Amino acid sequence: MKDFSGYLWLAGAILSEVIGTSALKASNEFTRLVPSLITVVAFAIAFYCLSVTLRTIPVGIAYAIWSGIGIVLISLIALVLFGQTLDAPALIGMALIVSGVVVINLFSKASAH
Repeated sequence: MKDFSGYLWLAGAILSEVIGTSALKASNEFTRLVPSLITVVAFAIAFYCLSVTLRTIPVGIAYAIWSGIGIVLISLIALVLFGQTLDAPALIGMALIVSGVVVINLFSKASAH
């Protein structure tokens, strides 16, 4: 049976990074204390979780998943919280990134550790 703990750690890393990036925007260039502290703590947690992830998932695969899912999540949060929108080319590009992550995970032998 495949060990999925690395993917749970990776999910924690991604969620922490998305929280940190959202707080970074809210920190207004680190001029607001609470969002600034959230940013620092969230990124520290994200990198710790990513380091644990790398015990079982190769770094290239982990980073591809991290960046692909992170881009989509932070884009959704930017839309909802900050009113930022994406045009068609941006959405197509994000779909290609997500497609690439899916292809890597489903078909690549590189993800086998």
